[in-house]
This record gives sequence, structure tokens and C-alpha cells, in this order.
Amino acid sequence: MAVGFELVTPERLLVSKVVVMVVVPGTEGNFGVLEGHAPFISTIRPGMIDIYGENQSELSERIFVIGGVAQVTEGHCTVLADEAVSPDTLDRGSIETDLRIVEGNLPSLREQVARAADTDRERLLIELHRLEHEQTVLQAKLQAVGEITR
Repeated sequence: MAVGFELVTPERLLVSKVVVMVVVPGTEGNFGVLEGHAPFISTIRPGMIDIYGENQSELSERIFVIGGVAQVTEGHCTVLADEAVSPDTLDRGSIETDLRIVEGNLPSLREQVARAADTDRERLLIELHRLEHEQTVLQAKLQAVGEITR
């Protein structure tokens, strides 16, 4: 009972192995892929991919992904991640600092969007969307750091 699993970033192939199960952070919720899983495609949100190598009760590896797409085909799961890092490289202090800065900038940016018109408004909305995405990623990283230290 095995599934082929590959994790690919724009830079390189990070993981290519046969696993018992992989749990992926889909945008509609986490989903686990076992042998015999129905084919589908899902976007993924920032979060942890859990890889089970020997059996379903023994977690063998975790990798934090920023986002991307997962494709499940017969006997295989491929994740094309925008970015992926080892959870060990996540630093709580710098994440908290970055999150405070982002959350401090959001209210004034939202006020600017509310007052702006035409192309200025469009430009500010793009910046607001980027900052909100950054906030989401930082919150997911902070959650991942919390899961590691438990």
C-alpha cells in the first residue's frame, strides 16, 4: 500500500519517494492521499505537508509550503509548490517581528484604498492583496513553529 510522492519547487525537485500517506494543506482543508485515492487537482494554502513513510501512524517528514498546486493521479501525488522550506529553518522571533510590521501597515493601507480612486485605487488594492497574503503566510509559519515545539 504505497503512493508515489513528489514535491517540486521552481528551483528543484525536493522530494521524490514512495510513501504510505501524504497530507497536504489544500485551500479547502487538509487532505490525505493514500493508495487508491481518486484523481483530482487542488490549490494549496500555506501550511505543513506531512509525509508518512513506513505506516500511517509514524510521521517521517514535514515540509512547510507557501502555496501551489497538488495533483493526485492513480497511485501518485505531485505538489508543485511556490516555495518549500524545512520547518527547522523557521525562526519564531523574526516571523513575529515581520507579522507585527505587516499587521501594523494594514489599517493605514485599507484607509488609503477607501479614499483612493481609479488607477491609484487599483495599485493600492494590489498592494493590499500582497500584504494580506504575506500576513496569511506569516500566520501559517507561526502556527507551524508552534506545532514543531509541542
